[in-house]
Amino acid sequence: MTALDARPATATPLRFPAGFRWGTATAAYQIEGAAAEDGRTPSIWDTFSRVPGKVRNGDTGDTAADHYHRVSEDIALMRDLGVTDYRFSLAWPRIRPTGAGPAARKGLDFYRRLTDELREAGIRPVATLYHWDLPQELEDAGGWPHRETAYRFAEYAGLAAEALGDRVATWTTLNEPWCAAFLGYGSGVHAPGRTSALDSLRAAHHLNLAHGLAVQALRAALPAPAEVSLTLNLHAVRAHSDTPEDRDAARRIDAVGNRIFLDPVFHGRLPEDLVRDTAEITDWAFVQDGDLRTAAAPLDSLGINYYAPAEVAAGSSESPSPWAGAERHVRFVPLPGPRTAMDWPVDADGLHDLLIRLRDELPGLPLMVTENGAAYDDYADPSGAVKDPERVAYLRAHLAAVHRAIEDGADVRGYFLWSLLDNFEWAYGYGKRFGIVHVDFATQRRTPKSSARWYADVIARGGLID
Repeated sequence: MTALDARPATATPLRFPAGFRWGTATAAYQIEGAAAEDGRTPSIWDTFSRVPGKVRNGDTGDTAADHYHRVSEDIALMRDLGVTDYRFSLAWPRIRPTGAGPAARKGLDFYRRLTDELREAGIRPVATLYHWDLPQELEDAGGWPHRETAYRFAEYAGLAAEALGDRVATWTTLNEPWCAAFLGYGSGVHAPGRTSALDSLRAAHHLNLAHGLAVQALRAALPAPAEVSLTLNLHAVRAHSDTPEDRDAARRIDAVGNRIFLDPVFHGRLPEDLVRDTAEITDWAFVQDGDLRTAAAPLDSLGINYYAPAEVAAGSSESPSPWAGAERHVRFVPLPGPRTAMDWPVDADGLHDLLIRLRDELPGLPLMVTENGAAYDDYADPSGAVKDPERVAYLRAHLAAVHRAIEDGADVRGYFLWSLLDNFEWAYGYGKRFGIVHVDFATQRRTPKSSARWYADVIARGGLID
């Protein structure tokens, strides 16, 4: 029995509100494959994954889970689970190859077929416009640190909405812009692999601007009932102690990890302490008049991605760092207890704390948990079954945390489990498995894990009953 298995089962039924949206989530580059088919052009991840040493084992997303050719099979898996919603991302280089010019008919046809089959199966499509697959030609022109990329994104958003607005009722502009800006341009561990604190801050601002411009484009093209959202991977950051130095470390991470997006998008301002913290890097002159007003376009909901909390103390972090302006003042403290295969601590309280923070800071704004899940070293046993009790325990604990947040007044409308399928896990290649459906990447055979059966039961019962 593992530490996770030892967690007590739910003592009393935890039923979720009527109409709660039960979903699962994926991302285009991680599952689609067909990287050079039907006019799709390279993204920054196609390029990055071919740089020796950047992705484990030299893996690429060329084939991934071959979802492009197995849409019907994967939708049947979702139908069997009973999910009400499916959150997926559109591949920018498949819809608008090279990042500019007209939309590609075959690319749009793929998403028309996907959304039509979802609707036929009674599953609500939830589309994300950007999950990190920037067209390589736009990166060559400057990427997210370059202002023009924000305008190209808004154009792409409008094209997608015009083509799919009659099929998709919920749209998310960006997924985890923090990762795109700070892992892609700061630490360089994600595509495109740049290591510049200045570029990471410029990218963060232009992602905020792109979000606001895209909201305008979506509102102009979509029917009135459509929902427009944003998904952030907010950091549940805690100070190691109550000393002023450790509390200041937590403040610094909150500024560059959370408020760099929350403040512009919801309050139309830059955090004053962030500007002070980064004064040696930039004077923020790239923020033009009207940018923050544009970034603060009203939203219908906010998505939260959560996997693990962080604890920080005064100190310093390794360089190159994703924590622009904070790396010389902050060190991360390892947390005790069980860990996932990603070496991330398991602590569901962080999810509850984030949801309560947002209840207080953004009253009246509906919230969605748009990603939550765990990687473990899953394998098929001699009978062909894939048993993953640790993942079941992780999911149970985090759903209980969501339920507790709802009881505490957080307006949480849905939960999207990450992920439906084992997939290409970015710089980790195919070595980390987050799916509730096992994928044999040599044969593309899908095998639902025990967690899939557990999640189907949760959905059918409307909550945690056992």
